[in-house]
Formats: sequence, structure tokens, C-alpha cells
Amino acid sequence: MTPSKQSKSPGKNVVRYDVSLLTEDDLYLFNEGSHYRLYEKLGAHPLTVDGVEGTYFAVWAPNAHQVTLMGEFNGWDKASHPLNDRGKSGIWEGFITGIRKGDIYKYQVISKHNGYHAEKADPLAFYSEVAPKSASVVWDMGYTWNDQKWMSERHSRNTLNAPISIYEVHFGSWMRVPEEGDRFLTYRELAPKLADYVTKMGFSHVELLPVMEHPFYASWGYQITGYFSPTSRYGTPQDFMYFIDYLHQHNIGVILDWVPSHFATDGHGLGFFDGTHLYEHADPRKGFHPDWCSCIFNYGRNEVVSFLISSALFWLDKYHADGLRADAVASMLYLDYSRKNGEWIPNRYGGHENLEAIAFLRRFNEEVYKNYPDVQTFAEESTAWPLVSRPTYVGGLGFGMKWDMGWMHDTLSYISKDTVHRKFHHNQLTFRLVYAFLENFVLPLSHDEAVHGKSSLLGKMPGHDSQKFANLRLLLGYMYAQSGKKLLFMGGEFGQWSEWSHDRSLDWHLLAYAPHAGLQRWVEDLNRVYHREPALHELDFDPAGFQWIDCNDVEQSVISFIRRGRSTGETILVVCNFTPVTRFNYRVGAPHSGVWAEILNSDASEYGGTGYGNMGRVEASPVPVHGQPCSLNLTLPPLSVVFLK
Repeated sequence: MTPSKQSKSPGKNVVRYDVSLLTEDDLYLFNEGSHYRLYEKLGAHPLTVDGVEGTYFAVWAPNAHQVTLMGEFNGWDKASHPLNDRGKSGIWEGFITGIRKGDIYKYQVISKHNGYHAEKADPLAFYSEVAPKSASVVWDMGYTWNDQKWMSERHSRNTLNAPISIYEVHFGSWMRVPEEGDRFLTYRELAPKLADYVTKMGFSHVELLPVMEHPFYASWGYQITGYFSPTSRYGTPQDFMYFIDYLHQHNIGVILDWVPSHFATDGHGLGFFDGTHLYEHADPRKGFHPDWCSCIFNYGRNEVVSFLISSALFWLDKYHADGLRADAVASMLYLDYSRKNGEWIPNRYGGHENLEAIAFLRRFNEEVYKNYPDVQTFAEESTAWPLVSRPTYVGGLGFGMKWDMGWMHDTLSYISKDTVHRKFHHNQLTFRLVYAFLENFVLPLSHDEAVHGKSSLLGKMPGHDSQKFANLRLLLGYMYAQSGKKLLFMGGEFGQWSEWSHDRSLDWHLLAYAPHAGLQRWVEDLNRVYHREPALHELDFDPAGFQWIDCNDVEQSVISFIRRGRSTGETILVVCNFTPVTRFNYRVGAPHSGVWAEILNSDASEYGGTGYGNMGRVEASPVPVHGQPCSLNLTLPPLSVVFLK
């Protein structure tokens, strides 16, 4: 902090001090694009200077003629509290007495260009008014954390050979309070409820749809205005810290959905901030998203890179997040994403790759893993872009893991078909293993597959009701058996019938019915076995962890494969029957002699199945089948998956 000097602001007799949190090095690094802790310098910071309380403000607006502060403290006067510019840096700053934590404010930005002026929220505000109000709130980041044990051990929870099963949650609709007008649960109210449920179900992590401040609730958080502000719909920043702290104390990791791909066009937001396209590209062929009617960041601008990477590190630093899932990465990588010929601008080599976005993503991942090596980054990338989850030093993008969108679409397409037609689409089950180990994949059954007329997971399943439940148990069992980490959107674990709606709670009353309770118990047991058995998670990203037994039984729609752990004794054999026909005396090759225990059977009566199975154990015969030295004579229940050890 530079030394203070008292002065008076013109017009309103406001006492000011010449105080700055910004050093010359800060300004240089910011303009260079390598200042990744901007939240310590820009925004609003309550301070006490020479025994006088006030708040230091700093905002980037290089093309502004003037920036003033306005709020309830000055009757929203647009002229009484001007900020000072820091020359070529483009930053305006000022320490103003009498403004304290909880005060509401905006910036009045008057541009050098055409007299443009706008009232803007603070891009680095820590807290915001509850929508539809849009001002920023002076706040601090003070909080006493109690998750030291989790933080010291989380490297073992987040490592690539750990069992990672993620429960994807939308904060405003997981559970509500119907007796109080169907209101939202607050951060503090949801913490114990969600922690108890996730612990019971055995998930290792929760992933939250974006909680960063967003004006339009129905955007689910994907149209962000506050990249440093958790939405105030559910409480204060400290309330959200408490939420994460509580989950950590119950050994649950928290992954945050983060959106560097585009931002909201609301007038108080980042768009056209100082009368110019400051954060976004000016040319709509690069700066406007046709799919989401939003602005696209200018990844070639140094200050924007500083802003975005600072945002990423902020959630890892101040909120102890255990991972960041980058949304819509494909839309960043391709200049022609969702555009027709003539609607996009080629790169300098004439190609469609967004070179600036590629450089940004690599830098983002390098900085995250350099500063927080015990977290993970996840890419939602829907194309075959190579090396997404490979290190930057070998030409990769540097993500820890990538969502396997191809698996999700192929498998849901297959499982939604009537069982008599499945044999004609057998390749949709087997194709994944052509590419399964090219990336570190997460297998997602995400929120995107439960909305917009796509039906719920249970609703996608063919057949009568009992077959629908059997198909869904089979789908989930197949996912847990496959190589890759797991992600399941809320409601899928107990068979929500209706599509997900952000405007209401999940249908928890369904658990009073046996089929739904049985499905929930199945997911609970899948998580338990997945975490207990190293063969199901240790080598998720290594070809040595997977081997087909038989992927060619097209006529009977049966597949069988082996999962292995690092130890030679860790072997799980999985057989899936995708037809409603019970198959007796079905012989499957086995790599070992002796007794094989049936450790999971999706058709067990406790899950709502018919109760067919193998009486808990099968002895291997010295009959070679499928290239294996031994074989098992199995009963394959209808529409089922069986795990044997």
C-alpha cells in the first residue's frame, strides 16, 4: 500500500486518501497478461487508513474519460465520488472514507468515445445484490476454515488412480422448502442435507452447476456477470465458504462449473464496458455467440487473460474448490463453432482453430496445477480435439480430465432403443474402446441429457415400467464397470420420471415407492463397490486396466470384459445382458480358476429385479473359452449387469 495523503473531493466535501493497493509491478503484470491474483488488487477492499475506515476501489476501464462511484451512500450521485486514473494502465482507483462492508455501489463509466456512459457492476466484486437487482456490494473475504484435514489429504482423493464418482447438482433445485413458498435452501441449509445424502450414497465429489453470479436464473448459472462473486440467491460469500467447508469436513470434494467460454450481455455486466469492446471481440464473428446470444472473451487481450485466470485461481484460493470444470471448451477451440461459411474469421494460417483460446487454455491449466497441484481441471469438450487431457509440454491443452461426450451420446442412443433392435447397433457399445485411453475420461450422465425434451434418464428407457427400471440399473452398472471416472446428475440415482426443472425441487416423494428406492440402493452399492475394488478405478486411464472377454455376441446383445487393478490379484469380470431374456448356461471365458464371487447383480430383488442370478458364486471350469484358460457357466438375468470377482 502506498503512503496516504488526505485531500477533499470536489463538490461534496468527501474526505479522500491517496491510497493504492497497486504497485508498478502489479500494473506491468496486469497489462502483460500475467497477473493472476487480481482479486487482491482490483474490486472493492474495505480498509482502515490512519485510523479512518473506508474502502479502496479499483476498476479497469482504459477508454473511459471518467469513472465515478455511486451508491446508496451518496444517493446514487453520479458525480460526487470520482476515481483517479493510473495512466497507461487503464485502471481507475480511489480510497473513499465512510464506505463500509455491506454498502451497495456501481461505477458510472463515461467513455472517451461518443459520450457513451453506463452504470456498471464491479467486474471483481466479491458479492452482489440479489437478482433482479444488479449492483455490487462491498464485502470482505474473512472466514475461519475448519477443513485442514481434508486439504492436507485431498491429493489422494483427486489423483487419477483414485475412485472419483461425481454427483452433479443444481443448487436451486436439488431440494426446496415447499412449506415456505417453495423457497431456495440457503448455502448453510443445504450443506448438512447434501453432505448427509452424498455420504449415504457414496459419491466422492459433488459438482455444482455454476454458482457465480448470474442475472437470469433460468440460464442455470451459465450466463455469468460476477466471475468473483457466488450468487447471493443462497447467501453471502461466507455462507458459501461454510458450505464447502462443511462438505470437506465430511470428506466430500467440491468441483465448480466455471465458464470462460462466454459471458452475459446484461447492461450492468462486462459487455461494452467502457464504451468499447473491452472484454469481448469487437467483430461479432469472433465476439458474439450465436447459440447462447452471449459475448465471447477476447483471449488475445492480455488483461482479459489476467482477469480469467485470476477468476479461476480465486475459487481455488478463497473457496478451497477441489476442481474446475470448464464449460463449452469446444466453442472456444473452433472459430467456426456453430457458424456457417462467411460467419467466421480464419486464423492467421487460414485455419479454423482459435489460436488465442488454445494459448489461454494451456496457460490456465499450467497456472492451476502450478499453484494447486492437488486439484483437477475438467474439460467439457465435445469433439475429437487431440490431447485435451495431456500436458502442455507434449502439445496438449493440459486438462486433468475430459468428459467423454461420445460415450454419453452413443450409450444413451443404444439404451433408448427397443431391445429387439439393439443387435443392429451393437457397435455403439463397443466403439468407445477404440479411443478410450487417448484421454483421461469422465463418463458423464449430465444435466444436459435431462432437459429440453430429451426426457429424464428413466424416461428414456424402453419397455414397460419394470423394464425401464431394469434398463436404467443396467445403464448405471455398465457406466461404473467401464474405464473412466463417473458423473451422474441429480435425480438419476433414484429414477426421476419427469425432466429436470430448475424451478422446482427433485421429486423426493418417489422414494416412497419400491422401484425408486431399489434403484437408489443400487447406485449406493455401485459406489461402495467402485470405491472398494481397486480393479474398478486404479487403472481407469491405462489400457492395462481393461480387456474384452467377448464384444462380438451381437445376436444376444451380451458383452463381457475384465477390469484389472495394479495387483495381479485384482480382477473383476463384468457381463452385461442388454435383452429382456434370461440366459441360462451362458459360458464366459475367465482368466483364473477357482471360485468367482458374484459381488453385484443389478437384477437382485433388493434393487427391484426378478432375483435371477448365480447364488452368490460360480466355480470356474478348466474349459477354455474366448481365449481364456477357464470359463464360467452363468445365469444372465434379463436386462442386467453382473460383477464377479
